[in-house]
Amino acid sequence: MAPGMSLFSVNAIIILSSEDGSRVFAKYYNAPHHSSGPKDSQPPPQPYPDLKSQKAFEKGLLEKTAKQSADIILYDNRIVLYKSESDVMMYVVGGVDENEIMLYNVILALRDSLHLLFKQAVDKRTTIENYDLLSLAIDEIVDDGIILETDPTIIVQRVSRAPTQDVTNLKSIDLSEQGMNNLAQFGKAKLGDWLRQGL
Repeated sequence: MAPGMSLFSVNAIIILSSEDGSRVFAKYYNAPHHSSGPKDSQPPPQPYPDLKSQKAFEKGLLEKTAKQSADIILYDNRIVLYKSESDVMMYVVGGVDENEIMLYNVILALRDSLHLLFKQAVDKRTTIENYDLLSLAIDEIVDDGIILETDPTIIVQRVSRAPTQDVTNLKSIDLSEQGMNNLAQFGKAKLGDWLRQGL
């Protein structure tokens, strides 16, 4: 791998209300490592370390994109890809040197996954009501700024289906009255052992 290359490509994923500019969802990522250089060099500081600077960035971003019809802009020395859905604006923010096509695939994956998960229009109310699914979908797409998956059907399957190993373990649990009594007796015996051992 050439020096300076990294899988870290997404700086932030933001969803704002296009009506009042309020934040619906925002997740900012820090580079998990810094480029190889002098051993005492520090990782680059996060460009938006506090809530005040994040809100200022988001406000300016919404003002800049509100009347635009394109899908990509350069704002605050960052590449920003965005999509408008009903009354929300979705943004994927990357560094100025990032591949625009990769970032565009992330914004498309986010939009299409939300359409499949919500089974209706993606708007502010639906997004807030299904915030858990939104968070899980974004975590499936991007982890610590590294793009993991961009296929909406795979993302939806991972978000909406329980892991199979947990389901098979639940089938073997005896939930009858006798099974609960056995569980209580086992717990009492273990507690007695721990108390005798002084743990």
